[in-house]
Amino acid sequence: MKRFRPQPGFVVQAYRFALDPNASQEAALRSHCGAARAAYNWAVGWVSASWWQRKAEETYGVAEAELTQWRPWSLPALRRAFNVIKTTDPRFANWWEENSKEAYNTGLANASAAFDNYAKSKNGERRGKRLGAPRFKSKRKARLACRFTTGTIRVDADGRHITLPRLGTIRSHESTAGLLTRVQAGTARILSVTVRHERGRWFASFQAEVKRDVERVTRPDVSVGIDLGVKSLAVMADSTGEIRTVPNPRHYDGALKLLRRACRTVSRRQGPDRRTGRKPSKRWEKANAARNKLHHRVANIRQDALHKLTTAVTAEYGTVVVEDLNVAGMLRNRRLARQIADAAFGEIRRQLGYKTHQRHATRTIVADRWYPSSKTCSGCGAVKAKLPLHIRTYACDACGLVLDRDDNAALNLAALARACTTGTGVAGDQDAVKASMPRGADQKTRTTRRSRKATAGRAGGATLPHQRQAEARDRTHAEASRSGDETDLPGRNAWNTQSH
Repeated sequence: MKRFRPQPGFVVQAYRFALDPNASQEAALRSHCGAARAAYNWAVGWVSASWWQRKAEETYGVAEAELTQWRPWSLPALRRAFNVIKTTDPRFANWWEENSKEAYNTGLANASAAFDNYAKSKNGERRGKRLGAPRFKSKRKARLACRFTTGTIRVDADGRHITLPRLGTIRSHESTAGLLTRVQAGTARILSVTVRHERGRWFASFQAEVKRDVERVTRPDVSVGIDLGVKSLAVMADSTGEIRTVPNPRHYDGALKLLRRACRTVSRRQGPDRRTGRKPSKRWEKANAARNKLHHRVANIRQDALHKLTTAVTAEYGTVVVEDLNVAGMLRNRRLARQIADAAFGEIRRQLGYKTHQRHATRTIVADRWYPSSKTCSGCGAVKAKLPLHIRTYACDACGLVLDRDDNAALNLAALARACTTGTGVAGDQDAVKASMPRGADQKTRTTRRSRKATAGRAGGATLPHQRQAEARDRTHAEASRSGDETDLPGRNAWNTQSH
């Protein structure tokens, strides 16, 4: 299936609105989402059945040419097969007409995409973590979502209602004037809408093709380096030498006292037990809803603060330099995992990427994960061999420069913009800029285990005395090409590092 590409001068943008459905509308929404889940489970079982049948036949000694044929998982094939069985299969025959066809198409499309991702991952054609075969979705855990691509999809003229196929007109909790104005002016065209239940309420996300003019930034010739951390959320240093510090709001820690009290209240109630089949009491459901409301409030406040921060940065600077942090590895540190997750480093980088590229046509430069931003002197370029995390002030032994560790790292990141003059730098673009340094710092700064089979003269063996002496002195920036930066936060690498 061809990927949709917007026409020149247009971008694909989402408009998300909270909904206020009445009781009957909410029941219909849940029915549509349940139909999508049922269609997904049917597709997974229908395709997987041929796999298991072939495996069983192979154990019987059946010849390759006589094995059961593979069942296709393309969306057209799944649609044809589902249309044949939906009127006869007892799982769908009595109720499939109650919902829009888009509900079943949502589940079939998700199943087709899941099998595609699994096949590409198994063949080495998909980046990231290896994916397993698609599994059935649980009625208890599955997220309620349904996507509409055809039929009556519109934002009503009053700016307070939306209309969806089979669901009718649903009141919007917030004004839809932002999308309505563009649709009426002819600068936006609605492509699809996805209804989803999350954070305790229903949302409608409109995917629209929107005409967007490039917004000029305030200082297009100035680049900024952003060093993210826990002590301060972001330290920003621009190419003019100005340094700004954004304090860490610590939204989760601020609500931790109320959350602990809510969790104790929930624990005292009679909750569900799958082993005995016990259902939760009404008081447990009420207490659990109150606890979830606190979590949702923290998430909403965090999201609002991050959008304000990234919007302000991308509207001011022509070039933004960020680090390629291994957030998944950093979260394995049990002492800082909560603070790192609350800071949302990955979300900051994602928002910077699309806001610079689509809204302002500026650049986002991603520094390599092993670039020694903290250990490099921003004045003379000398690189320290080691800089433990507890040392918060950088003191250069070569030129005598003394400044805060995070300020020094931000200045080094801002200096990287001079070496990168082409491409957008947005993650995923073919012309993305990535200021890289060769890997190797972890081999020199980490205490490694001696291999059982290795000797002192082999790779993986003990470090020689002359190697340790060479590492203990300061090096110039050119000599640092064989080294990288020690992590600013424990657990930045995928493996745990020992203290030096």
